[in-house]
Amino acid sequence: MTTHTVDNPYTGETACTVETTDDAALSRILDDARRAAHELARLSVDERVALCERALAKLEARTEAVAADITRQMGKPLSQSRGEVGGMAGRWRHMQESAKDALADVVLPPKEGFERRIAKEPLGVVLDLPAWNYPLLTAVNAIVPAVLAGNAVVVKHSPRTPLCGEHFARAFVEAGAPKGAVAAIFVDYGHTERLVGDPRIDHVLFTGSVHGGHRIQAAAKDRFLHVGLELGGNDPAYAASDCDLEKTVENIVDGAIYNAGQSCCAVERVYVHESIYERFVAAAEPLVRAYVMGDPTDAKTTLGPVAQPWHPKELEAFVADATKKGAKLVTGGKPVAVNGKGRFFEATMLTDVPADADLMQKESFGPILAIAPVRSDEDALEKMNASRLGLTASVWTRDKGRAERMARALQFGTVYMNRCDALDPALPWTGVKDSGRGVTLSALGFDALTRPKAIHFRLAL
Repeated sequence: MTTHTVDNPYTGETACTVETTDDAALSRILDDARRAAHELARLSVDERVALCERALAKLEARTEAVAADITRQMGKPLSQSRGEVGGMAGRWRHMQESAKDALADVVLPPKEGFERRIAKEPLGVVLDLPAWNYPLLTAVNAIVPAVLAGNAVVVKHSPRTPLCGEHFARAFVEAGAPKGAVAAIFVDYGHTERLVGDPRIDHVLFTGSVHGGHRIQAAAKDRFLHVGLELGGNDPAYAASDCDLEKTVENIVDGAIYNAGQSCCAVERVYVHESIYERFVAAAEPLVRAYVMGDPTDAKTTLGPVAQPWHPKELEAFVADATKKGAKLVTGGKPVAVNGKGRFFEATMLTDVPADADLMQKESFGPILAIAPVRSDEDALEKMNASRLGLTASVWTRDKGRAERMARALQFGTVYMNRCDALDPALPWTGVKDSGRGVTLSALGFDALTRPKAIHFRLAL
């Protein structure tokens, strides 16, 4: 038997140790999932909704334990971990409420002597590979819509947050789901890639890095299954000359640094119209300096440690690259400890960041606010699109017409006006370019978890 140990990013102590799922157990789990998929497919949508509602009640009853697990595995401040449980429940309930309409047959206009409709059938077994940065939110996007659509789910969570997959699996067991309907496993990257090729898997949804997405796609090369890829972002914000400056600065700073910047849709680069540039910078600096690093279980802590051991050095390299190329470091920029504990990275702000800096081209995934001036909307648009990543972008303006014009030209899966780093489960979550492919959430998310079947009946010969 082999095990995997996760450290606590704040204390350095062991956060948890999990057993690796061996080949024999994995095979049994996949067989159970196949049988469970058949059982779930025979249930009505109403019955699946009731099952999911019972499972959510079981999970919400353990909110404090689930939140504590998140905090000790990846360092998120405990108040934010509790907030993630609440956010997960909101998405869960929205998908339940929309399931019946979204999964209903599409009935075509009447044609004499015929019945024509499009049925939406479940795929079978979905392999869900969530990320560690929002371990509940990235998991619920797949697990609950998949079950509502009649699929079984095998969850292989990130090595940083393996306990979170167990919470979902246990909730469905306690809710009376068919054996294997939602199962949690833990295997290494090599086993995961082999699992993608297993014929008992019918769909894969991966949330993670661009590199990881390439690996998963390559693992599926000999199969015709669909692979959904929710990958990284280098998400831009544009503060137009007419924006509400105080609220814009407040929201953009939070969008960049919340969760230590460890979000695929965090604001990573900020373009500010030159007419308000100096005022924007002056307003942002005290907000960035105000973040409090410390014990993530302490209510006063607003900036937790970064989750991965190698990440502080990577973030330091991003800052060094930017300053070498001409950016000004206003505050932060260093890995630090607090009272001898934690792998923290200071809340960081840089100005006049050039377009060729890595911060403006690659995902940093850290608490860094990189700001640059632009001359016009057109200049902002050109710079915002100048990236291989296209997850979200935000336009901050009082002019809806400006936001509409820019939204049509922005090459991103989501375009916001006057908000950022947010997700509405009624809207599809998707990326373009290297930010991935496929859709989760919204009615379109159910389409990705079902296959259409044409029902073409001639009623009389």
